[in-house]
Order: sequence, then structure tokens, then C-alpha cells
Amino acid sequence: MRITRKIADHVYWIGGNDRRIERFENMFPLPDGVAYNAYLILDEKTVLLDTVDSAIRDQFIENTTAVLGERTLDYLVINHMEPDHCGNIETIVRMYPKVKVVGNKKTFEFFKQYYSLDISQNALVVKEGDTINVGEHTLKFHMAPMVHWPEVMFTIEQKNGILFSADAFGSFGAHSGTIFADETDFERTFLDETRRYYANIVGRYGSQVQAVLKRLPLESITMICPLHGPIWRKDIQYILDKYALWSTYTPEQNGVVLVYASMYGNTEHAMTALANKLAERGIPDLRMFDVSKTHPSYIISDIWKYSHIVLASPTYNMHLYFPMESLLREMAALNLQNRSVALLGNHTWSSAAVKLMSGLLGTMKDIRFIGEPLDIHSSLKAEQEKELDVLADAITQSYIAHV
Repeated sequence: MRITRKIADHVYWIGGNDRRIERFENMFPLPDGVAYNAYLILDEKTVLLDTVDSAIRDQFIENTTAVLGERTLDYLVINHMEPDHCGNIETIVRMYPKVKVVGNKKTFEFFKQYYSLDISQNALVVKEGDTINVGEHTLKFHMAPMVHWPEVMFTIEQKNGILFSADAFGSFGAHSGTIFADETDFERTFLDETRRYYANIVGRYGSQVQAVLKRLPLESITMICPLHGPIWRKDIQYILDKYALWSTYTPEQNGVVLVYASMYGNTEHAMTALANKLAERGIPDLRMFDVSKTHPSYIISDIWKYSHIVLASPTYNMHLYFPMESLLREMAALNLQNRSVALLGNHTWSSAAVKLMSGLLGTMKDIRFIGEPLDIHSSLKAEQEKELDVLADAITQSYIAHV
């Protein structure tokens, strides 16, 4: 049975969900699965915008053929050549041999790298600003390189002002019947997963996101249709404002993310004592994570959200504790910047953690260190409480100044 939604005049959502998948890109946990969105326009000509992952091929093909009915497919627009979206291109071309496959030069280079089917006779290469008229609807193409792959492009359906935005504005999480952001409690259901998706998938490319947003006619956009997650048809400025913050590495709000590594509980104890002191000083929004237990994508999502970070780690065999080092390298790879950071180290016979954390943070832009790092010897003792108070005061002053 087909599962589709009409989203505008002659425009249909024909995607699907995968709730069985454990991890996105075999890396990021998906406790609520993921949605793969694809869209179909029925006009004088018919247009399919993107396909879906091969995991839900059967549902996608049933949706596509049901909406098309007896009609053939005239165009297939490929906004993004990542396999979770291009996994059915060959299937579609075999079903509709005369379909025109629309993409840019890089799109077809990538297609040849992934697949063996010769689609040279089907290929229609477009560049920035090109248009295709399919009847009442005209499609205009905007190149969006490195958001988040080099071949990415956006398509604007000009009659209704619909932006088909590839992976931009996407989210983790499957649809539960509702496919529009306004059909659900977005802030409770999807906001954290939208931020986690942005920070971990697109986050490195903030300047590229800014560049393409500045080139788009955003004032005429009435709907945003991403390839994952909810569709935006109301209060579009809300998600645009979020992207304006995330892509400029601007914290959404004041708050402190406390991330610790602890082998036997001593570093955890020190971080808990610090958190208690911060709460006593009136800091209301504290988030604490054990880096060995929490997947880094969740930690990075909150680091993207909040203004301040505290990192605590023991020295491990004269190196940094491995999960903490991994987190810091991931933060650097994602181009995190513009945060205030305090450090706490722990060692028994030789100190290295504070120095190594400082070095890794030093590779990131606009990182402001708060106070002097506190380096404890094996466990926090009562005589070091004054030093902990000094660090807590410095963090509090930084927090207040940021308000």
C-alpha cells in the first residue's frame, strides 16, 4: 500500500522511514530511526526530486508508481549524490528509460564512481541559476557546494516558493505519520535531533552554509523540503534563525556543558563538586556527560547549543584519555569555534592531560580559556577546595559576562 502526502498543488511527498537502522552513516545512533524524503511534481511534465536509501526501496517504488499512475517520469533531479539519497537512481532509470536525470557536473562524476549503469544519454547538466519549465511549475537550481558534499545543489520550485534543500535543514528521527514540523511538538520531538544532525553532519561547513543562504531568495520561500526530517511550511524563520546561529558558531543560549573522563571515579567526583559550586553560584543550565558512556554526537550537539564548556580528564600513560582525545579531535574536525572553556586535569605520577587538552583546543578558532586549569593529584582533597572555588568563580564571571 502506498504511503504518500500531498504537500502543495501538484507536489507530493513520496519518501519513507527506516526505524530498524541502528546508526546513521554507521556512526551516529538513531534511537528514533530516520526519514528519507523524496518528492514528486505532477505537471505537464513529471519530476522526481531525489530518491531514497536502498533499505526502503520497495516502499519508495510503490509510492512513486502510485502517484504517477499511468504517467511516465520525465525528470529525476539529483540534489545530493550520497547513497542514502541516490540509492535508487539506477532503478528509476531502468523503470523509465527516457527520464532526464538532472544534476551538475560533479553529480555525474560521483554517479560514475558509485554505479556502473551508463546514463550519459539521460544526463542533463545544470549550473547555477539554470531553470527547467515543466508546465505551471518552473524549477531553478542553486549550487550549494560543501553543504555538505561538493556536488550538493538546491532546487527552488518557483510557483509555490518551495525550497528542496538536500541535506540542509534535515534532522535525525523518523516520521510518525506527521511529516510537517507544525504537525508535531517540534521543540520537544525534533529540535535536539535537528541540532545533532546539523552539528555532526553539516557543522564543519558553516561558511558554506552562510554563503548559499545569502544567495537564496529566502523572502519568497514558503516551504522547505529537506531530505531528512520534517518539512517546513509555517514559521520558516524559526529554522532559518537556528541555522544562522549554528552556521556562525554562535551559542543558542548561555549554559555550561561539563564533559569528563574518569577511570575510577575520582575525576568524576571533582567534576561533580565543580558542578555543585556552579549551581550554588546561580548557573541554572548545566549539562554533564561521561565521555566514555555518551556517544560524542550528543555531546557535540550540546556544545553547539551552549556558550561554555568544562573538560576534565586524567592523564593516561602520559597521553590524554582516549575518549576525551577523540572528542576533542572531533570538535576540531567539525570546526567548532567561539566557545569559553575551562579545564580540569588529573594525574598520579606525571601530568599531561591539561597540556594536551589545551593544545587540541588551541587548534580551534576563538576558543577563550577561563581561569587557570585545575590539576589534581589522583583525587580531590579538601585543601584544593579553594582552587576549585577560584575556578568556579571564573566560570561564573565568564557566564555572567556572556549574558
